[in-house]
Amino acid sequence: MTPPHTDDVHDHAGDQANRTPIPTRQLGATGITVPAIGIGCWAIGGPDNNLGMPMGWSTGNDDARSLAGLETAWQLGARLYDTADVYGHGRSERLLGRLVSQVPRSDIVLASKVGYFVGTAEHGFEPGHMRRQLEQSLDNLRTDHLDIYAFHHPEFGDNDRWLHPALEAMRTFRDERLINAIGMRGPHRFALDRLTTAPDQRGDKIARFRALFDIVQPDILAIRDNLLTPAHRSEGVFSFADQHNVGILISKPLNQGLLTGTHCSDAQRVFGDGDHRLRKRWFQPNAIKIINAGLEQVRAIVGTRTEDLIRVALWGCLDRSPNAVVLAGFTTPEQVSMNIGALTPRPDTAEIAAAREIMAGVQARLDAAGETVLVT
Repeated sequence: MTPPHTDDVHDHAGDQANRTPIPTRQLGATGITVPAIGIGCWAIGGPDNNLGMPMGWSTGNDDARSLAGLETAWQLGARLYDTADVYGHGRSERLLGRLVSQVPRSDIVLASKVGYFVGTAEHGFEPGHMRRQLEQSLDNLRTDHLDIYAFHHPEFGDNDRWLHPALEAMRTFRDERLINAIGMRGPHRFALDRLTTAPDQRGDKIARFRALFDIVQPDILAIRDNLLTPAHRSEGVFSFADQHNVGILISKPLNQGLLTGTHCSDAQRVFGDGDHRLRKRWFQPNAIKIINAGLEQVRAIVGTRTEDLIRVALWGCLDRSPNAVVLAGFTTPEQVSMNIGALTPRPDTAEIAAAREIMAGVQARLDAAGETVLVT
């Protein structure tokens, strides 16, 4: 890849010369080759609400710092940026578009998603709505195509009414060269299911994923994974993806910051309106106390610095598949620098295994407390 336009996004040549190169990954059969760490752009959408719930980040409300973070990521070698139409209802895409306008388009890989924002359409996957959303995303991102365009969730209406029309729309977008690769989520529960459906009434999300995969035949899978993800829920999905040679974008590798050891369990952290963490139990002091106790054990093995925890968390994900890239989110340029800088050198395999074992115990204790995501 060629360097960015130095008149726009300035590259610190001395820093680059002294930095260990970021390892690269190929995203399955797509031919897309990128550094192993990409940039998740949900948080920079800022505070937001969707589907009647807080769905944003109150801490991502500073556009200047968000743009500085995007530029820092570019300077440090990140080339894949993942966003969605619903992140800040276009705010994330528009900020990312400012970076796109400063760098060679052929060197940046842009991924966005559709489906969670319905607007006035009958459904988020109504084909006309999808086209309008794609056109708006292209405008926001200041580009004429997306490298990856994904279905953001697996809910296609009653009896999957919109599944085949939506898939036809996606394939048409690809034929028109508006997008290059089609993506979908790995096993994922639609956001409202946790509010409207009792746990024992929810369907098998892995069986649902496999059924949709057979129909969609995606090029890319977005899979949520981190050291707190139960191994039995994820290992089969990664091996399945590898068998089909699809690229993998791993979201939440740091569990939205909880695996960095920077959250305090002494008092409830105050989140502003429109922050999704308001409704998630793992951001409550009791849960953070359990998580931090596990991280102290991990520190004894990998090192005491925040960077040491980040490194083992990122590689705990990257070791899942040779076709995988991790997406690290941010709200400040300092977080970007730490995340990218922490990627190298790779931890020992034994350290990764030990961290997984410790945090599996933490996850079990969290699950024993009941519903672990929504605060009821």
